[in-house]
Amino acid sequence: MERNDKAAIEALLKRHGFHFSKSMGQNFLIDPDIPYNIAEASGADAHCGVLEIGPGIGPLTQQLAQRAGRVVAIELDTALLPILQETMAEYDNVTIRHGDILKQNLPELVAEVFDGLTPMVCANLPYNITTPVLTALLESQQFSAITVMIQREVAKRICAQPGTSDYGAFSLYCQYHAQCELLFEVPPDCFIPAPKVTSAVITLRTRQKRPWDIADEAVFFRAVRASFAMRRKKLSNGLSSGFPELGKAGAEAVIAAAGFDANVRGETLGIPEFARIANEIVRQKEKMRP
Repeated sequence: MERNDKAAIEALLKRHGFHFSKSMGQNFLIDPDIPYNIAEASGADAHCGVLEIGPGIGPLTQQLAQRAGRVVAIELDTALLPILQETMAEYDNVTIRHGDILKQNLPELVAEVFDGLTPMVCANLPYNITTPVLTALLESQQFSAITVMIQREVAKRICAQPGTSDYGAFSLYCQYHAQCELLFEVPPDCFIPAPKVTSAVITLRTRQKRPWDIADEAVFFRAVRASFAMRRKKLSNGLSSGFPELGKAGAEAVIAAAGFDANVRGETLGIPEFARIANEIVRQKEKMRP
């Protein structure tokens, strides 16, 4: 049975008595070209172990199984497990695990299931858990690449450049950890049920070595968050609020010492510029020590 045919999918779901869950953000692909294109974009091959999150009924899982050395798919909905057992029966390199991806110990999981393989992620992520899942995947530092389909607006924010309306703290966070690229968009009619928004596929190729000299990573991200908490105001306002120990004068001194105009706004700065700001904050705080 062609698992990407709408009628066949509806018959499969009906036979198993499956009902879609809005709370789990379930939207299954029905266009056969999309899972093929996502799997191709992932770059998975026989030397790779692929972690899939939320396989649904398995159209992307099938494509990944045809390319990767091993595929491990984590599915939260128990109602989908018997369907996946049926649709993935012919693939001996696929393991379906019931669980919540946000409760997994990712380093332990990777060590257990992908020994000798290059770990990567490829998935059609539920919209409602996109940010925490990407955060967990990036912070685990376990995966060479993360290729996911997510809401287009979120994809644009992740890949946004300084000075644009989509640019924000999460843009900087993702780009700090990975090289981010928006690959292609996927319209709502490629899914059942059709979502109300357009999706997009992005790839995040994780950085093995970051090209910036950052003295204190925690200070760097604190400065980023403080800046975007007041994105329409001057950077000095955000820094003085996010680092009350500096005060307004101290924040202005940091900006001047880092080589920026007093009226600069954080939303116009990229990672190298925030690195300079963060390093200057560290120096200023060291001067304040008794």
